[in-house]
Formats: sequence, structure tokens, C-alpha cells
Amino acid sequence: MIPKTRDFEDDFRQDKKMPQVQLPIFPDGVTRITDEIAFESKDGKVIYYNGHLPVFVHDKEDLATFRFFTSQLTVNGNASQSQIAEAFGVPLVTVKRYVKRFRQGGARAFFAPPPRRGGSRLTCEILPQAQALLDQGMTVPEVAGQLGILANTLHKALRDGRLRAGVKKKI
Repeated sequence: MIPKTRDFEDDFRQDKKMPQVQLPIFPDGVTRITDEIAFESKDGKVIYYNGHLPVFVHDKEDLATFRFFTSQLTVNGNASQSQIAEAFGVPLVTVKRYVKRFRQGGARAFFAPPPRRGGSRLTCEILPQAQALLDQGMTVPEVAGQLGILANTLHKALRDGRLRAGVKKKI
């Protein structure tokens, strides 16, 4: 009996897989982030590539989308925080801050309007007092002086609808 020699087909029959090599081929003029991911800024757009294929595009001035996508690259394990910081020339602490924001709030965290602070001068107790004084016909500066707050604070509350303008005094 002649011994059988190993050949290429035997490897496949034994469920051995050949390793596949992916060459990091990028278009000309791109900046590498990792060996697989690069970006290019062209015609007011930033284009991200995985090899030679474009995978994401945003306007050059769209900071929220930039922060979202680069944070997503980091969280998904496609790039490290230091690779993002180095490739785009931003401080590492900034990258870390936005990665944390992405992990805590997801994509929504980059596109939601920032939360507004509540008024610290017009508290629940002072607001009804101010409205009562305005309803009596006092002017905004008079109410502000009596309550010990700035007239500008009352004007903001009137613009926001937290206060209603009172009846004007007839002279």
C-alpha cells in the first residue's frame, strides 16, 4: 500500500481554515487612526474608511457627530482612546470625557440639548411673592428692590413665562 501524502485538499477536509490576510489599503491622502481605520477631510466633509471602503461621513463643522462617531469607535474596540487623540490632535482627557458620555447616555447624549439650570434666585417661595407684587401694579424694578433680587432676573422670568406682567398703574 502506498502511503498517502498530505496535500492542500486534505487540510480543507480536516476543517482547517487558512488564515486570511487583509491588506490595509487606503486611498491616497488619508490619515490613519489604526491599521484598519483611517479618515480624510475633503470638500467640507470628514470621511472615515475601513480599508478602502468609506464607512461614515459627517460635515467638518459637525462637532457632535465627530464626538459620537469617534467615541463609538473606542467603545466598540475599533480604536483606542489614545489612537483617536493622536490621529485628530485632541487632548486625551477630552476623548475620555466623550467616551464616558457615550457609555452613559448612548448616541442621544451627543444630540440632546444641554439641561438647563433652575433659577436659584426665583425659588418656589419668591416666585408667588413676585407675581403678587406685579399683580398689585408694581414695576419690575420696584419688585426687584423689595425682594432683594436683580430686575434682570425678573425680566428673564417674564420672558420665559414663569411670571406674568402685572396691571400697569394709571397716573
